[in-house]
Amino acid sequence: MLELAILGFLAEGPLPGHELRRRVSQLTGYTRPVSDGSLYPAINRLTGAGLIERHADPAAGAARYVLSLTAAGRADMLQRLRKPADHEITDFTRFYVVLAFLSHLPDVAEQHTVLRRRLEFLEEPASFFYDNERPLRAEQIADPYRRGMLLTARATSRAERTWLREALGEEPPVFDTGRTDSDPHAPAPPAS
Repeated sequence: MLELAILGFLAEGPLPGHELRRRVSQLTGYTRPVSDGSLYPAINRLTGAGLIERHADPAAGAARYVLSLTAAGRADMLQRLRKPADHEITDFTRFYVVLAFLSHLPDVAEQHTVLRRRLEFLEEPASFFYDNERPLRAEQIADPYRRGMLLTARATSRAERTWLREALGEEPPVFDTGRTDSDPHAPAPPAS
């Protein structure tokens, strides 16, 4: 995802390395801080592959460089956005890196294909805790901290699914219970 972030930010215009590092760090936040030990080897790999170019920064002298995206780098970035790996769809932070640059895809249908993959993943029953193969709901967990994890994840998932449906121009599904929320972990409302 570091490489996609580098390509994505450079697609918006040339940047010196220190500014690129700042932007990548802000995007990934505290969950995946970027160090010089990971950023600069990634820049070197992308430069070696012909995906980005390094030029002397005329404003800062020969000791500083500006990085820019090549045509091959743009094509590579677009391919990464069109076909994210499964773990880039299922991992929250990785998906957000994809989402940050998804508007670079010129075809809305391709953007929607990626969003639908994420929505399909979020609509599958899941949990942090299981009874054999059956995912446990927050209401089935006695430990208050584990229950808190599940309740927080449920709320986050619900909000993301709502946004995804809006972005896709889709209506929320309606279930037999009358719920318009498709949270697979939410208990059905009491019978009236």
